[in-house]
Amino acid sequence: MTTTSPAPVITKALPSAPVPAVSRPRKKKYFSPNRLRSIGVRFAALFAFLVIWWGITAAGVIDELFLPSPGSVWDAFIRANTWHQVAPGVDREVLGEQNYFLWEHLIASGQRIAAGVGAAVIVGPLIGFAMGMSVPIRTFVEPYLNFLRALPPLGYIGLLIVWFGIGDTSKIWLLFLAAFPPIAIATLNGVTSVKVDQINAAEALGASRTQVLTNVVFPSTLPEVINGIRIAVGFAWTTVVAAELNNGIPGIGGLAYLAGTQLNTPLTIACIIVIGCAALVLDSAIKTVGTLVAPWKGKA
Repeated sequence: MTTTSPAPVITKALPSAPVPAVSRPRKKKYFSPNRLRSIGVRFAALFAFLVIWWGITAAGVIDELFLPSPGSVWDAFIRANTWHQVAPGVDREVLGEQNYFLWEHLIASGQRIAAGVGAAVIVGPLIGFAMGMSVPIRTFVEPYLNFLRALPPLGYIGLLIVWFGIGDTSKIWLLFLAAFPPIAIATLNGVTSVKVDQINAAEALGASRTQVLTNVVFPSTLPEVINGIRIAVGFAWTTVVAAELNNGIPGIGGLAYLAGTQLNTPLTIACIIVIGCAALVLDSAIKTVGTLVAPWKGKA
C-alpha cells in the first residue's frame, strides 16, 4: 500500500505595511532667516531714525536747546557715567550727575519699582482671584478698583507726600497704586474667562473644589496674570518720573526732571532713552519668564 505525501503548501508573502515615520520635534532656530530679517529691519529702522535726527540737527532746522544732536546726547550719557571736570579749565572733578553715576540713578529707580510692583504682584492676584470667585466681593471692590485705575499718578502724589513724607515710602506707594489695578483686573478677567465646561468636567471626574482651583482655574488664569504684570511694569516705568519729582535723587526719573528744569536737554533725552531701554529689557524678561512658566498659553 502506497502512501501519498501531502501536497506542499504554497505561501505567498504579503507586502509588509509601511512603517510610519516618526516625526521628530524640530528644534527652534534662533537664527532662522525670518528672525535675521526681522532683526535687520529693526536695525535699519534705527539707523534711518538716527540719520534723520542727525540731519535735522546738522541743518539747524530746530534749535539745539530743543533738539540736541545724537552726538550731544551721547556725550551727556558718557559724562553722566564718568568723572569729569566741573567746568573747562577747572581742576576739580565731580562724579557723574548729582554726585551719582547714571547707572546708580537707574538702580535706585529700579529698587523703588521692584518694591512697589513686587507688592502689587502679591496683592493683585489675591484680590483678583477673590473677585473672580465671589460675586459679592466683585460687586463691592470693582468700582473702587476702576476708580483707582482711572486716576492719573500726578493726581494723588501730593496726598501721598502729605501722608508718608517725601522719602521713598511715598514713591513706593505711588508705584504700587499704579501697578496694582492692571494686575488685579487681569487676574479677574482670567478667572471669569475659564470655561464652565472645564470646571464641570473636572467636578464630574471627582475633583474637589481645591483641585479645581489648582488644576483648572489657576493654570487658565496664569497667562492673564503674567500679561497684567507686563502692563503693570510698563505703567510703573511711565510713573517713575512722577514718583521722583520730589526728592528723587538718586533716581533716573528725578534726574530727567531736574535736567529738564536746568535746560540740560541732552541729559534729559539720555535719561529718557535709558528709561525706555530698561523698560524694553524688563518687558522682554517678563515675556520670556511667562513662556517658561505657562507654556500652554495659546495651545488650548
